[in-house]
Amino acid sequence: MTDQVREAVGARGTVEAQGTADLRREQMLRAALEVICERGYPDTRIADVAERIGISPALVIYYFKTKDQLLTEAIRYSEDTWYEDGQRRLASLPTAAARVEELVAMSCLPEADPEPHSSWLLWLDFWAQAARNPEVASVRQKSDERWREMITSLVLTGQEAGEFAGVDAADFSVALSALLDGLAVQIALEDRVVDPVRAFELSMHFAANQLGFEWSPGRGRPGGNRKPRQKGR
Repeated sequence: MTDQVREAVGARGTVEAQGTADLRREQMLRAALEVICERGYPDTRIADVAERIGISPALVIYYFKTKDQLLTEAIRYSEDTWYEDGQRRLASLPTAAARVEELVAMSCLPEADPEPHSSWLLWLDFWAQAARNPEVASVRQKSDERWREMITSLVLTGQEAGEFAGVDAADFSVALSALLDGLAVQIALEDRVVDPVRAFELSMHFAANQLGFEWSPGRGRPGGNRKPRQKGR
């Protein structure tokens, strides 16, 4: 075997090993999301996550040194998955108003086939830990910045297209993100007054009023259709 062949074989083995490691890491993150959503972060143990996918707790600790690190990495994984899905959905829509509606719907309305990592219960635990843990707080700050930047970008795009009024996009992103997060707490707690559809409609009325486009309720209700359309200027 020549040196070039040995090098190629070694490189292939390294790539395969990395692929296996990435897959195992993703399995752990998904298991962590499931367990945390079911039991809550305080009652989740490393051993619970390991048992979920049939590995040893030592292997989980090898990948994630502490339970806090496992939580923050699980949040990052959950977010990345959500944003990837969101970008695909938004890119398929023809207007900025429709994209705003889709973003609000993704935040409030249940999916037809929801995954455990989409649960707002996970974020309740995450926010609680962020109040006392500097490492988790740093991840929370970056997460909120990413969320507001996405909203800001949608507003600026709509303004450039002539669909939205000339509001301050950054201020609007702070207001809408805070509204959605606050309503999410009520959804997670299964408040009888603030169900997902009502949270969605309240958020959309706010967005439509602020951005200056017409919107009619309907999405999320049996037989309902979304009807966002540009207001004449």
